Amino acid sequence: MQIGGNMKELSTSEMKNISGGGTISGSLFSALAKGFNVFVDMGRALGSSIRRLVNNNMCGF
Repeated sequence: MQIGGNMKELSTSEMKNISGGGTISGSLFSALAKGFNVFVDMGRALGSSIRRLVNNNMCGF
């Protein structure tokens, strides 16, 4: 079955021989670091909220 142009469907054994794409790129590392920072910021905000509640130091609206 022709998919398009010069492309052809690969058999299972041909697909097993494909290599590459297994490296960690800079953009992936950056995205993981940003995700980690989001969790750190959420923890910091939660900790600050708990501390303000315990110390009865809430600001009024």
